[in-house]
Amino acid sequence: MHKRNDAADTFRLLAEGLSLSGTPNFFKTLVEQLAHLLYVDHVLIAAVTSGELAETLAVWSAGQLQENFTYPLEGTPCETVVGREACLYPCDVQARFPQDELLGQLGAESYMGVPLFAPDGAAIGLLALLHSQPLRIEGMESDIIRIAAAQAGSELGRRQAEDALRGSELMSRESERRLNTLLNHLPGMAYRCLNDPDWTIQLVSQGAEALIGYRPDELEGSRVVSFASLVHPDDKPQLEQEVNASIRQRRPYQYVYRNRHRSGEYRWVWEQGQAVFDDNGAVVYLEGFITDVTDQQASQRVQSAVVQVASTVTSRAGDGYFQQLITTLVELLEADAGFIAQLNHPIDVGGNATAAIEAQLRQATMTTVSLTASHTALDNLTFMLSGTPAARVVAEQESVEHHVDTFTFPGVPLHAQAWIGRRLDNARGEAIGVMMVFYRKPLATNAFATSVLQILSTGAAAELERRRDHRHMHRLAYTDSITGLPNRIRFMELLARFSEEAVRLEHSLSLLLVDIRRFKEINDLHGHHVGDQLLATVAGRIQNQELAQRGVARLSGDEFALLLPQADESRLLEIVRELGAVIKQPITLDHRVFTLDVSIGFARYPDHVTDADELFNAASIALHHAKRGETTYCPYTQAMRHALERRQWMTERLHLAILERRLELYFQPQVDLASHTLTGAEALCRWFDPEWGWVSPGEFIPLAEERGLIRMLGDWVLEEAARQLSQWQASDTPLPGRLSINISAQQFADPQLTTRVGALTASVVPSAIALELTESDFMRDPDQAVIITQAMKQAGYALFIDDFGTGYSSLAYLRRFAADALKIDISFVRDMLDNHHDRTIVQTIIAMADALGMKTLAEGVESVAQAELLAQMGCNQAQGYWFGRPLPATEFAATWLTSSAS
Repeated sequence: MHKRNDAADTFRLLAEGLSLSGTPNFFKTLVEQLAHLLYVDHVLIAAVTSGELAETLAVWSAGQLQENFTYPLEGTPCETVVGREACLYPCDVQARFPQDELLGQLGAESYMGVPLFAPDGAAIGLLALLHSQPLRIEGMESDIIRIAAAQAGSELGRRQAEDALRGSELMSRESERRLNTLLNHLPGMAYRCLNDPDWTIQLVSQGAEALIGYRPDELEGSRVVSFASLVHPDDKPQLEQEVNASIRQRRPYQYVYRNRHRSGEYRWVWEQGQAVFDDNGAVVYLEGFITDVTDQQASQRVQSAVVQVASTVTSRAGDGYFQQLITTLVELLEADAGFIAQLNHPIDVGGNATAAIEAQLRQATMTTVSLTASHTALDNLTFMLSGTPAARVVAEQESVEHHVDTFTFPGVPLHAQAWIGRRLDNARGEAIGVMMVFYRKPLATNAFATSVLQILSTGAAAELERRRDHRHMHRLAYTDSITGLPNRIRFMELLARFSEEAVRLEHSLSLLLVDIRRFKEINDLHGHHVGDQLLATVAGRIQNQELAQRGVARLSGDEFALLLPQADESRLLEIVRELGAVIKQPITLDHRVFTLDVSIGFARYPDHVTDADELFNAASIALHHAKRGETTYCPYTQAMRHALERRQWMTERLHLAILERRLELYFQPQVDLASHTLTGAEALCRWFDPEWGWVSPGEFIPLAEERGLIRMLGDWVLEEAARQLSQWQASDTPLPGRLSINISAQQFADPQLTTRVGALTASVVPSAIALELTESDFMRDPDQAVIITQAMKQAGYALFIDDFGTGYSSLAYLRRFAADALKIDISFVRDMLDNHHDRTIVQTIIAMADALGMKTLAEGVESVAQAELLAQMGCNQAQGYWFGRPLPATEFAATWLTSSAS
């Protein structure tokens, strides 16, 4: 390659190109800059749209930008790059990849490819350099390529995340629309309320206005009126008693009572509902349906007849209820036969013209749900509605025929000369069925019979609709809508039943929990529509496995469960491996290929747990360990529970230790490499537990981050560090330079961080403190980081970038951070004497910091050779065991501050 510009000019030019991040021309500018800076003939940046295809975002070739194109990865050097490390073919690249036509078209002799990663670590693309001559990549070129690839990956990830966010917002709005449509088309008034004295409405369907005259927004939150105040005072005690009894017995409640309409009149309503409980058995809310049944109370005589029917009918659900109802009704009305039938599809008889209704009647079919003739229950049947008395009933709402020629009903040994029929409507006024009685002889009077039918039709219609809705609600309550599998509620019922059988019959029972790894990334990148399709495919593959007597369910977003009764240990392991293999097979959706990875945790009764009730908890713990490890599956062991319990205990003890200020700060000296004088120190948190002894920071600090204690811990460190600085100052042994304090990612996410640090360290001047921010933390949101770091600088705090070189920095942002120093990570210092790559990286970081006007501080210096080499390279400061180990405040002052003062 040709002679390069000097380091400062090179990085300046690169920084100018990278500063266009977030603009439409970013990738085009970047490939052009790289071609000029690295003196190569061709540069391209591509996004990997599937496991087999790459789509270019910008192409520089023959001295100008070219049109973008899509090409297959198989058989190309790019295939070896995606999702892996960078690769370099310095010469003869066409001979190595003879199937790659693009290499021949470009006349490429050499190739270098670098993978692109999103900020979350997902592999999303590649950066490729091609040259017509052999290619040499030296230290500076490597840094340029790494920095450019990091920024290109960040920009590509940002654009893909924006596309995914727009897709997820559309799906969210569609889901909300569907829910509202379902809720507001339920019969009568569907509600959800609190179990408080007012029965405060949380959610109510549009049917409320038709039922009681109040709009949903007037009822919700008792904004205009509380629901409890509408119940008739004489009926309210009995209604409360019924609801409370159903809660104690964990059963649905049903009750008929009077409810005050907005007009002031009381109307009779029939209510059915149930309580919903949380995991602790407490009532979360009540939910149910309410239907107007005022017409059933029309006359005392008819009321008595209805009571007689109701007292005879013992079943309250399903076909048994309807069969008892029609049998009793036929006897009460002294009829010879009767039936209750349901239209296979509701018919809108209110808003349509007569011709339209007749057209629907000609096509409609009806199925009896109860049928009796000559005191005998007959098998139900389905018949065409057209030409039957039931057609007249549907069209006219009520039909009475006193005397006709003998009529034979299709499929029924019944010869009738008279009938009375009542149409059954749902709450929306649609015809859903009929209730009819037949007489072999002409009918003289019908007032009583029509009144009874009129009243009972409301309840029968409500029961017909309730049964239809119950089936629908049962599917909603117990079935996962995406996969068609049982959901978590249904699965827990299956688990309880299977567990009881296993204990009773002394059989084994195994539970497998399957989690799709990184499924959220797929949802974020490709949208929930693709995610739902993948879930449905996975569910189908699980169901297609030959697993006899299994219980399969989808428990949550990406978690499935399987119950395997009587599977021995060898068969269980075989099934686990089969599941992992079948789920990992590629899935093609919309020209994209997805290869899923899974984690499987499993437990077996009675081998792994002696109590079948502990099976789910044990499998969950095993899945937790499988997801944290590298293996696909993980069986449960008691050691896992103990480790989880230790983490929980440690969380509680750490929380208490922070509250009671039982932690301690140690201080490690920071030394000037030229003068070997003390330039400051780093504050390090230490924890001595009375029972456990010294707890490693490598254990309790990540735990604090995971369990949400890191902000509390960070606040204590800042406050305690400021207090110790003040104490040293008061003792006339001040700390030279600054005290470095680490700031966690969660602290750094707080936009008010500068104000909070100022309040916690108010006892010392800001210039006495250096705040250490890790490279990876501030690059999560560089723009926000620029704002915060600039505010810190203006407040007077020094800023150190910790662990530099281990993340994916952007020179454009690094320049704007205006940090005081870069801390060279210990991973580079440790082996730099023997590893020329690490030595080159350290030299590059020092040169970069010097060019940007920053100091450098090396971590982990453990030998004089390391210290001398760092000094020769121009590193300013260092810390490590060679200079001094971390010490408690008193020992640190005695060792360093006294001598420093003298």
